[in-house]
Amino acid sequence: MTVPSADQLLETIRAALAPHGLFLRGTVNFAAGEAAPTCGDGKPAASVVLIGNIGGSLWEPFTRWREREPDRGGADPLDNWSKQAIHPVAGATGATAYFPSDPPWQPFQQWAMRAEGMKASPLGILIHPRFGLWHGYRGALGFDRELPQTGSVSAGHPCDACSEKPCISACPADALASGTFHVARCRTHLRTQTGAGGCLMQGCISRDACPVGRDHLYSAEQLRFHMAALSP
Repeated sequence: MTVPSADQLLETIRAALAPHGLFLRGTVNFAAGEAAPTCGDGKPAASVVLIGNIGGSLWEPFTRWREREPDRGGADPLDNWSKQAIHPVAGATGATAYFPSDPPWQPFQQWAMRAEGMKASPLGILIHPRFGLWHGYRGALGFDRELPQTGSVSAGHPCDACSEKPCISACPADALASGTFHVARCRTHLRTQTGAGGCLMQGCISRDACPVGRDHLYSAEQLRFHMAALSP
């Protein structure tokens, strides 16, 4: 049996993910002795390839899938959809699939920072120099061999060049006043009439205030979906 080259393998994965609006976001290769996730054979992975959305790329495929599901996708529809989209790709390529929602909890944010050179925004969301705060990671594939970089690596942190920090001043709950995201203060605001009619229905006002990646904003429907998951 001919083993596909690394480039052939990555192209196969890209083609399988494309109908789901998912992309290869970046690669992490692990050095010998470095902490790495376990593959299906019990051995540590040599590399992981991150999979995620860019802007609202996944929303239409996810919505179509959810409309076909009798129970609308269950209690965690986006997680369930992600698994249904990614597990077959793992099986077809001999990879092991990992998901942010499943134990043992894998360090997805650390992987993303290594793979794409990103850092956290004041909101805690990793900010991309092109996509801003409008992207996400839905899973990863682990392989027993090293693979080339699949995404663009950022050389700088957009927040460092942002002097006005509109995300902080825009928050109606002052949840970012301390410089870090105060989750309890945000949730309390969402329970108020103002919060229910504002952020909960229209999306996080602070997130929307960020000037980076405006071409990749989520739709109003997608924003409401994500905010509903955050609400108390």
